[in-house]
Amino acid sequence: MIRTLLVDDQQLVRAGLRLLCESTNDIEVVGEAGDGHEATRLAARLTPDVVLMDLRMPGVDGITATTRILAARPDTRILVLTTFDDDEHLYPALAAGAQGFLGKDAPPEDLLDAIRRTSAGESPFSPPVLRRLVRAALDARRPCQAAPPQNLTDRERDVLALVGDGLSNAEIAARLHVAVSTVKTHVAALMTKTGATNRVRLALIVARA
Repeated sequence: MIRTLLVDDQQLVRAGLRLLCESTNDIEVVGEAGDGHEATRLAARLTPDVVLMDLRMPGVDGITATTRILAARPDTRILVLTTFDDDEHLYPALAAGAQGFLGKDAPPEDLLDAIRRTSAGESPFSPPVLRRLVRAALDARRPCQAAPPQNLTDRERDVLALVGDGLSNAEIAARLHVAVSTVKTHVAALMTKTGATNRVRLALIVARA
């Protein structure tokens, strides 16, 4: 079971998320928090595998909560739920250690898939959010390798381009007609060769090439 902590200041949103998670047989909601302070406290006590984190909350926000939770329990995986007016919070949340980002308008099945992928160590990003993160990083002129290194294989370049489009490992596998494990191997190789630490930084390489 994937132990999941729901963090959102709107009770109705949390109730909907709980119902969605409880419709599965592999995701267990172990707790709910209405602000970052409570999220930090519950994360320490309940030791969730995944924290579904809102960013904009009264008091302690999601970015601060992410920093505190990961400082205490680095193995916790933070999946951010964001709205389209949260752009100024996206890159700071990424820098704080959030592993994935999903828009609040994502289809229910995409959210469940993102929780599973986050738990498995992947970094899910819905394509619109990934594009906004890349745009924010480019606008801020954050340091990033300007072009892919020359030692990439043709298949690694194919995978890199699809990561830049915001596709998941499973979607890339389907597009290239290879196994998901093969895509994971290529992504790991890309991170090693480029020095990128996550999919956003890989996407930045594509955007700036």
